[in-house]
Amino acid sequence: MKKNMLLLLILSLVFNIACHETEVERSPKDYNLSKPETFVLPQSLKEISGIAFQNGNADTIYAEQDEEGKLFYGRWGDKQIKQAQFGPLGDYEDLAISNGYAILLRSDGVLLTMPLNDIKKGNTTQVKTLTGLLPQGEYEGMAADETNNQLYVLCKKCNDINTSTTAKGYIFQMTPSVEMRNIGSFTIDVSGVQNTKFHPSALAKNKSKNEWYILSSVNKMLVVTDAAWKVKDVYKLNPSVFSQPEGIAFDKDNNLYISNEKGEALNGTILRFKYQKK
Repeated sequence: MKKNMLLLLILSLVFNIACHETEVERSPKDYNLSKPETFVLPQSLKEISGIAFQNGNADTIYAEQDEEGKLFYGRWGDKQIKQAQFGPLGDYEDLAISNGYAILLRSDGVLLTMPLNDIKKGNTTQVKTLTGLLPQGEYEGMAADETNNQLYVLCKKCNDINTSTTAKGYIFQMTPSVEMRNIGSFTIDVSGVQNTKFHPSALAKNKSKNEWYILSSVNKMLVVTDAAWKVKDVYKLNPSVFSQPEGIAFDKDNNLYISNEKGEALNGTILRFKYQKK
């Protein structure tokens, strides 16, 4: 009897481990989240948050980190990353690019805009600070769609959303000089597929499938929705690969990039997942 119970216990443990590994290693179609190319970043970007491309051009990766008012840019694998000062110390959480402008999201919902050409001079005095666009809350995720000049900002924790499985976002129409006009809002509800906390840290549009990819760093989770923000699937992210996923972007070839703060590692990273159409 004891042998049978021991055997059942062993089988149960093996089954649970196998299920856990399968869950962790699941990936969206056309990507393999267990086999990234890794760009180990310099110490200046150990707290990297947002990443973005201009018109999907992967020749230059733009990035920011959540401690200093600096915009970083360089090529994949560069040992020396260029940087430009745009503001004082602050909690900057995400980055988007549209119409030749960089847009920075501060955690309190304040947006800062600046011309990219000015950034490449080493610093900029042409910074516009946009306040009062977003309700009170904590914000970490933002993305720009350059095809329709729209900006999407996702709240991590907002007072008007009481459930931990739902997040609210806001849509802005941008003028050529990146003035903002609120044109609507949206919600993402993961409760139907994942009964866990959902506090989004970044989002990006997969244009090849007209889907949204949303990171929830606090519990290592990737949420995929359709164009109407309806959740299609949720993927667990392996903590040994994703130390602290805080930024996400796609290039024009549909390759997926996810940036990680250093967490318990020595350096921050950007992971690249090649698009493999299936």
